[in-house]
Amino acid sequence: YGDMVTLLLCFFVLLYAISSVDQTKYQNLVASVNPAMAEQLEEMRSAEASEQAAQDAAIQTMYENIQGAFEAMGLDANVDVVQGDGYNFISFSDEIFFEGDSYDITENGQAVLEAFCRAIEPAAEQIHEIQVLGHTTEVPDRMNVLEDRMLSSERAAQVTAYIQQKNLIDPARLVSLGFGQFRPIADINTDEGRERNRRVEILITNDEAVMKSLTEYYAEVYGQDMANMQPDADLYQNTGSENSGGTD
Repeated sequence: YGDMVTLLLCFFVLLYAISSVDQTKYQNLVASVNPAMAEQLEEMRSAEASEQAAQDAAIQTMYENIQGAFEAMGLDANVDVVQGDGYNFISFSDEIFFEGDSYDITENGQAVLEAFCRAIEPAAEQIHEIQVLGHTTEVPDRMNVLEDRMLSSERAAQVTAYIQQKNLIDPARLVSLGFGQFRPIADINTDEGRERNRRVEILITNDEAVMKSLTEYYAEVYGQDMANMQPDADLYQNTGSENSGGTD
């Protein structure tokens, strides 16, 4: 009876060890049991490392392509391109794509999106998701809640649909979101601040990206002061980065 209990204990310890072991430890175990497989496992590790390096290079090239394309178009004052850990974040002032309170993309806006799509195409397979975020600004007595929500959502949807028509990535990995006036990054009491708040953002994540809230992204892209303006800022006071992106 004692031997059977000991065997059962060893069995459950082994099950626990297998359930918690990572891939590298498992490969080391297999290699120690079967030395003939050590060389094959080393080749697998080398191939995985090469694949990861190629993915990282593609993402880096995409960032440089986006930045270079917009600089060539003279959009430095109206577009910010920020690279973070596992993501690229682009912020456009609304005048890049739209006129007034319209959600129809202008000819100039279409040219900008064409340049954007060309820039991301080489890295399309490494893109996990593209989120397009539409924003308006609070202007007293000028827009009701429904119009505000509809405008930001429609603008995000129009940009997303334009990208989708290029057939670069699976449409299921394209997401459009409208936030209305409720995600400001500047003072709503000044013309300059309201102009900054009217924007379209594009967030590109790759497979290695760590999921974050929009407020956490804002802390890294715009700076902690802008992140503190968000409605859920209290949840992320201690997690935001002091790194600040550019201005619109």
